[in-house]
Amino acid sequence: MAGHSKWANIKHKKAATDAKRGKVWTRLIKEITVGARLGGGDIATNPRLRLAVEKAADANMPKDNVQRAIARGTGGLDGANYEEIRYEGYGTNGAAIIVDCMTDNRVRTVAEVRHAFSKFGGNMGAEGSVAFLFQHCGQLFFAPGTNEDALIEKALEVGAEDVVTDDEGGIEVICPPHDLSSVKEALEKAGFKAEMAEVTMKPATETVFTGDDAVKMQKLLDALENLDDVQEVYTNAVIDE
Repeated sequence: MAGHSKWANIKHKKAATDAKRGKVWTRLIKEITVGARLGGGDIATNPRLRLAVEKAADANMPKDNVQRAIARGTGGLDGANYEEIRYEGYGTNGAAIIVDCMTDNRVRTVAEVRHAFSKFGGNMGAEGSVAFLFQHCGQLFFAPGTNEDALIEKALEVGAEDVVTDDEGGIEVICPPHDLSSVKEALEKAGFKAEMAEVTMKPATETVFTGDDAVKMQKLLDALENLDDVQEVYTNAVIDE
């Protein structure tokens, strides 16, 4: 199945992540801590924790930091007790936005998220107001030049639900969220290394933003992503650079 080019957006996201490595480490520590608390500290039996630890390795986080986060999550060390909260809302021209947070202070977090929405032309919605526009799934991206036929065959064999090739030749593999780690591992054993692999909220349809609308929307997304308690921001808006 073919789709429009997403490769530029993927590269942009990776570059932005690299530029904010300190913040990325903070978010990963929270994810590792919560993952260990909910599913235990053994990465062999905890897919969420395993994926977070793999992301930490990709971000060059020291192993000591990872082990301390796991210990904190399993009760071995004192630390903040984070809870997961999801906020939903609208941006420029009604674009749908989901904001996933981890926080030890719910009152602070909702105030900061609401302020970012209102300051940059958006508004928060009720729970469930936009979530139905997204699919909770595992998502893997492979660079242009990957053997498409071989990847499709192997991906479907190991549990993928869909494979989409964009206009530049980048390949997106979609799978159930709880199967992401096993699909990623199976594809790596077959010689396919993903440029990015994550559990995400994938929009059912997307809207391309250009010009002033793109600038406004990007400012809102940046404001949300820069909040300390925000882990991930999902949107059906595609910013055309």
